Order: sequence, then structure tokens, then C-alpha cells
Amino acid sequence: MNNSQPTPWYRQIAAALAQYKLLKGIGTPLFIALFFGAYFYVLKNPAYPTTVMPLTWLDRMISFQPQAMPLYVSLWVYVSLPPALLATRRELYRYGMAMGTTCLVGLLVFFFWPTAVPAADIDWARYPGVDFLKNVDAAGNAFPSLHVATAFFSGIWLDHLLRRFGAPRWSRLFSWMWCIGIIYSTLATRQHVAVDVWGGMVLGGVAAWLSLRQYADIARTPDRT
Repeated sequence: MNNSQPTPWYRQIAAALAQYKLLKGIGTPLFIALFFGAYFYVLKNPAYPTTVMPLTWLDRMISFQPQAMPLYVSLWVYVSLPPALLATRRELYRYGMAMGTTCLVGLLVFFFWPTAVPAADIDWARYPGVDFLKNVDAAGNAFPSLHVATAFFSGIWLDHLLRRFGAPRWSRLFSWMWCIGIIYSTLATRQHVAVDVWGGMVLGGVAAWLSLRQYADIARTPDRT
């Protein structure tokens, strides 16, 4: 008689975090650094004149909220969570390729169709944190919002992984609240307008759906790594 109990979800997560720590510790920041290099190159060297994106009712409804800045920058922690929870080298490579393709699609759109958000009637000097962001990351590279695309992509993957571990519902709810907060922050900090957000959600959602379909096929085959 087999009395073995399923491994608790938190122990499964701890075991996954312990796998390939060096690869994850180097690979994730290296990926982010390479992305920023390409992002700022495209921002400064667009192929065509810049189009200013239109405002919608949603942009007028959401006021400027400088306190949303911590949520905005928390993206870089959030997007690091799914790869940290992957347990095999093959999963990590496949995930990295899927996230890289998502970013590449956005960068290609930025290059061939450069866009920017409308100038806001705000004295940015009154808000040092947001002012720093505006000086570093100009109003270009607006549509689709890669901030939103990568957050939504990560949110879908995190939900999948937490389900796989059998994590409690509150953990998945917390993940989605964090994801929604990041998306909201792109509007509240005036880094993006609603059209950019919708474009980012479509890009991130489609990319996550396609990558998870491929992941399901791979999971049915043995991994020898």
C-alpha cells in the first residue's frame, strides 16, 4: 500500500528555484541588459517619423498618479519570476526564446512605426522619480507597450506554473493583482496611453498562448537535460 503524499506546493517551488541557479542568475539580467540596449537604440534611431498616439476616454478617466512609480519599476522583478520557477534547462531555453520573440516583435514595430505618447501638461520636476524615468525613457516606443506585453506574458505563465505546482488560489490572485497593477501604472505614470496598453496585451497574450501550447507538446516528451 502506497501512503506517499503529494509534495507540497511550496516545496515544489523551492526545488524549482534551486535548479540551474547560475544559469538563471546570469541569464535573466543578461537578457534584460540586451533588451535595454536594443530598446534604446531603436528609440534613438527610428526608421520613419514618429506618430503621436491618440488619447481615449480611459486616458482621461485615469489621472496622473506619481505614487504608481514603484509598481511600474516592479516589472523587472515580476518578469524574473517565471524563469526562476522553471526546473529544466530545456524549459528555460524555450521560455527565453518565447519572451525574446515577444520583445523582438515589439522592437520591430517600434523601428518601422515609431510612436510616442502625447505631451502631458505636467511639471515633471515636481515628481523626481517620474522625472528621472522621463529623462531616461523618453515618450517614444509607445505602441505596443512592451511593459504591458512582458507583464501580461509573465502573468499568464506564472498562473500556469502556480497551477502546475498546485499553489493556493490566493497566490494566483496575488500574481494577477500585481500584473494588473503594473499595467495600470503605465497609464498612471503617463508612460503610455490606453491604445498602447491594448496593443501590449494582445502581443503578450498571443505570445504566451502560443508558447504554452508549444510547452504542452514538449512536456509530453522526455527531457534528458
